[in-house]
Amino acid sequence: MRLLVCATLLGVFLDAGIALQIQCYQCEEINQNDCSTPEYIVNCTVNVQDTCQKEVLVKPDGIHYRKSCASSGACLIASSGYQQFCTGKLNSVCITCCSTPLCNGPKRRRPVPSAATWTRPAPLLLPALMLLCPA
Repeated sequence: MRLLVCATLLGVFLDAGIALQIQCYQCEEINQNDCSTPEYIVNCTVNVQDTCQKEVLVKPDGIHYRKSCASSGACLIASSGYQQFCTGKLNSVCITCCSTPLCNGPKRRRPVPSAATWTRPAPLLLPALMLLCPA
């Protein structure tokens, strides 16, 4: 019985996404087009690139965009380093980091929470699995 419970919990845990892969938009300095269409979607490197990065540069010829996958640490360092240059004026550089699929795309309206919405409690599954299924 314990083996069945362990196998079931392991299956649920793996289905909940233990391998962390995120999809982001990726493009290099595109002028005026924010490259948020399907042809710019890429799969980031599993368990390495866990963040999407977006750079918005204001140049004399308009707004330029750079988007990519990144590690959370590298993105946070880059965004904090450029924070003083994020003015929205000419020669402004703004770098943002986010960690949900395609979050470096166009701004979306926040969904209204629904009583029917349910998300799996993935963070609780590993401790339960470790308690029930000791090595």
